[in-house]
Amino acid sequence: MLLNHIPGLLFSPRNEWSLIRSRFDQTTPLAVLRDLLILSSVPGICSFFGAVYLGWSAAGVTPVRVSAESAVLMAFFSWLAIFAAVIIMGFFIHWMEKTYGCHRNYMDCICFSVYVSVPLCLTGIGGLYPSIPLTMLLILAGIGWSAWLLYLGTPLFMKIPEERGFLFASSIVCVALVMLVSMKVVTVFFWELGLGPEFIPD
Repeated sequence: MLLNHIPGLLFSPRNEWSLIRSRFDQTTPLAVLRDLLILSSVPGICSFFGAVYLGWSAAGVTPVRVSAESAVLMAFFSWLAIFAAVIIMGFFIHWMEKTYGCHRNYMDCICFSVYVSVPLCLTGIGGLYPSIPLTMLLILAGIGWSAWLLYLGTPLFMKIPEERGFLFASSIVCVALVMLVSMKVVTVFFWELGLGPEFIPD
């Protein structure tokens, strides 16, 4: 299971990437998709409970809670967006990999995308205690650790020299930034259609 590698990716990433590469032939596409379903649901589920039962607040401001109906909708779209983003990133990684001398298939690239996204998905646990400063710190930590996994793991997983791996990882970062901006635009579009959060007045 991909989930078995989470502790190693968080605390000993270099050794874990080597272990992943040595055992990768034992990984099945079904296991990859199953673990991705679990990982991508973490932010939505945690944010649902935090927003509905505790509410979001800034320092010194009364918490604002969200209705359960709109929270369910946002949790679902959050899961769908993360799941789709990881799959699409796998497609772009596969599309670019031959440029850098790699020979991985599409499922291999999706697996790599899943491994790199682990810290970002786990930052969603902070949604259980909605706090803007805490959320910002967790997001920055998640982005930093995912970037570290990407730059460290690209040459190891793709079996290419470190110099070429750095260029490949930088290209992946560029695609990820474009995708992030696109997701924000789509979010605003759906909010304009009335699918945004429904706040509960005190």
